[in-house]
Amino acid sequence: MTSAGTPAGRASFGARLAAAMDEHGPLCVGIDPHASLLEAWGLDDDAAGVREFSLRVVEALGGRVAALKPQAAFFERHGSAGVAALEETIAAARAAGTLTVVDAKRGDIGSTMAGYADAFLADGSPLAGDAVTLSPYLGFGSLTPAADLAAATGRGIFVLCLTSNPEGHEVQHARGSDGVSVAASVAAQAASLNAGADPMGSVGLVVGATVGDAVRVTGTDLESVGGPLLAPGVGAQGAGERELAAVFGAARRQVLASSSRGVLAAGPAAADLRGAAEKAAREARAALRS
Repeated sequence: MTSAGTPAGRASFGARLAAAMDEHGPLCVGIDPHASLLEAWGLDDDAAGVREFSLRVVEALGGRVAALKPQAAFFERHGSAGVAALEETIAAARAAGTLTVVDAKRGDIGSTMAGYADAFLADGSPLAGDAVTLSPYLGFGSLTPAADLAAATGRGIFVLCLTSNPEGHEVQHARGSDGVSVAASVAAQAASLNAGADPMGSVGLVVGATVGDAVRVTGTDLESVGGPLLAPGVGAQGAGERELAAVFGAARRQVLASSSRGVLAAGPAAADLRGAAEKAAREARAALRS
């Protein structure tokens, strides 16, 4: 292990992501093999179709975007063969030199959380990408096994903070006896884990690009988080330059904009996928790095 707590020769996830965002633009492309997208690409809605779809995306975009984000649910719904396709997708992205954020949104307590951590963050696990999304709603402290293992292996975590679904405010906007909102508390605890990290910490947050004034309403300090802010909802879901500026303000340079359907709908031709991703990356850079 290095003095920073990561395996010898491996920079922290935050450092690797910051470099990738600088090189390719602050864009993460989701790999979401919806049934409708599989049909549009002329593929069957089964594990073989999911595998073909996902590997085509990696082949077209590997080495060209900051990160790829396979959504685990669309693989898991096809059982063990679908999970095998997810493992192969992660391996293909690694071979292409592209960071992967496995969008699994796991969250539990004790040994069960440790099991999820081993699955998605341990060296040698075929499901371990470079980072995983987690749910903190059993208490932020319940994520400690994952946070610790991510730090030890040079990986990252993205913790749900403010999501765009209409039900999210029931929990995320709620305030404790101290008057602090759940979202603000999640952000503050992520910031504490990132303290002293340079250029960017490895504990990120998921903040929807279409949450409107939720950051202000909940008193959430995104600028102080010191880690990446994964922002789903860019492109097909309606978030453009104005929305990104309104949601993230001074924290916008930490944002990794995530686009799935906006890029994937351009497929299946590799050239068309690349063109859509390049356009999305240009727009994200203009909105977030100006």
